[in-house]
Amino acid sequence: MFQRSFDRTTRDLRPITIEPGYIKNAEGSALISMGDTRVICTASVEPRVPGWMRGGGAGWVTAEYSMLPRATNTRNDREAARGKQGGRTQEIQRLIGRSLRAATDMKALGEQTITLDCDVIQADGGTRTASITGAWVALAMAIEWMQRAGNLPTSPLKTQVAATSVGLFEATSLLDLDYREDSSAGVDFNVVMLGTGQLVEVQGTAETEPFTRPQMQEMVDLACGGIEQLFVAQKAALDEWRTSL
Repeated sequence: MFQRSFDRTTRDLRPITIEPGYIKNAEGSALISMGDTRVICTASVEPRVPGWMRGGGAGWVTAEYSMLPRATNTRNDREAARGKQGGRTQEIQRLIGRSLRAATDMKALGEQTITLDCDVIQADGGTRTASITGAWVALAMAIEWMQRAGNLPTSPLKTQVAATSVGLFEATSLLDLDYREDSSAGVDFNVVMLGTGQLVEVQGTAETEPFTRPQMQEMVDLACGGIEQLFVAQKAALDEWRTSL
């Protein structure tokens, strides 16, 4: 077993910081850092919904995800230059959108759309889970902005949502994998959980060796414990932002 980054134990998250209000022009924004992974999350509010939702009285929360060309060790072409999004990008932004909608009452939102943009400026594993965690903070800020503007009588935010990764390396469960660990793990999971304790998504894959059901339970439990710590960081970021208003 190699030494983990930031001298962590197998059950530790990477150092986390969430800087609220990172983009001054957005209705909600945050820069989230999980170790060396950094994602800018912004929330934008529009007074309309997609055409297929019009007249239904419900709102919509959606997400877009992208990675800067030099977020990784080698330059990646911009997807806009290629003329289409890759399958990985589409998968991740759908996951972010599903996760945030699970924490939001669409009827209470009314016919308004909140779009979360998650832009990875530096990647060292866990970009999708950091995006979900940071995007919730931006979403909560945007909803409070809407309430102050008189556009929402009650908050449609039902609970928190956050996510982390977990993996199996040489039969040992590891919380919050960085890139080196993710590329070496025999099994890796992404777990998304609500503040109610309910699971939104569990994505798990055996990269090399199959895993047992007890191992799966151990990994999910480890991830849920880590997400509880992320909930605390989210609340602290919002408290910091509110004191600055």
